[in-house]
Amino acid sequence: MIFESRFGVIFCFRNPVKILQNKLYRFIFFSALLYLGWLFIYEYWLHPLGFLDRAMIDNIIWATSNLLELLSFNLIGDFPFDEGIRTVGIDGTHGVWVGDPCNGISLFALFTGFVLAYPGPVKHKLWYIPLGLILIHVINVIRVTALVMIVYYAPEYLEFNHTYTFTLFVYGFVFLMWWYWASRLSTRS
Repeated sequence: MIFESRFGVIFCFRNPVKILQNKLYRFIFFSALLYLGWLFIYEYWLHPLGFLDRAMIDNIIWATSNLLELLSFNLIGDFPFDEGIRTVGIDGTHGVWVGDPCNGISLFALFTGFVLAYPGPVKHKLWYIPLGLILIHVINVIRVTALVMIVYYAPEYLEFNHTYTFTLFVYGFVFLMWWYWASRLSTRS
């Protein structure tokens, strides 16, 4: 059986058309192609320019600030929107710094790439991708808001929750959206 599996893979690489006929190989190929394309565009163009990262972080800080004010918290200063400072927090704390790795752009790319590479009707992809991006952004705002509240109520738990709890929460949510696409929407016509 292992020999057959290896033979199938070797045979497929000898005949590129066979790769694209197999759904799994086609998904892996297009996922890798989309990922490499995104990586190249982001690392060599978008990230050095900084406007996309800055816009996302400013929006996260704005939304988090509004949510915290809605919850009746007084925020630290008016500096979250000053140039170069990327902090949001409750008065009396040092706040939370929001950096480029925390802005959710890489999750946007992973989610979009998965849905684009996975077979399914284009008409569903056209509404599911924007909805997914909005939901990922909302989850990220909730994550940052919760981290700000952790700094206020129990700062000793910030590192653990930032590293483990919310990473699992956010990636778990994205995985559920992928699962929903693969098991429910990709099979509908």
